[in-house]
Amino acid sequence: MHVSYLATKSFGKVACNGMVLIDDKEAIVFDTPTDDSVSLELIRWIEQDKKASVKAVVINHFHIDCLGGLQVFHERNIPSYANNLTIDLAKADDAILPQHGFDGSLELQVGKQTVINTHFGEGHTKDNLVSYVPQEEVLFGGCLIKSLKSGKGNLADANTDEWSNTVRKIKQAYPTLKHVIPGHGRFGGADLLDYTVAMFEK
Repeated sequence: MHVSYLATKSFGKVACNGMVLIDDKEAIVFDTPTDDSVSLELIRWIEQDKKASVKAVVINHFHIDCLGGLQVFHERNIPSYANNLTIDLAKADDAILPQHGFDGSLELQVGKQTVINTHFGEGHTKDNLVSYVPQEEVLFGGCLIKSLKSGKGNLADANTDEWSNTVRKIKQAYPTLKHVIPGHGRFGGADLLDYTVAMFEK
């Protein structure tokens, strides 16, 4: 899990989570840190400390806490991937755009591991993905998944009617999850999915 900080008007200084998967000297980053300088620091840490090359960055949704440092990845010729909806919404937001779009699901290889990136439906935003690593039983849920004891957070672009249904689909698809990383707050297990479902239950 990588953590960077974003200054916001509504919530003050917010810690934002991303994920790094390293296998066989290759790495994929899930969500950039919040700005270019911390993104560069993360890339250098992966390359110098972990002796791995960054093969891709996957953007969870169109908000700044997911793609604020994307420019640095592009400058280093690291390809970026996102849901096509994310690219459309980022364009409307005048943000740096992910380079490669997909609909539904996209599998990426890192070393000997596969990562499955899937749009299960609306929740925190219309476009939010989750990224699942089958061999590790790890899910990067981003802001769609809430940490235990957290509040609802930023609902500006949310679909609160569909949120619980979307998370139920994830739980059904990945019933043996061991580790779940939310967009903010502490990581945990599959109980984070249950907590999120209950929070937005109608």
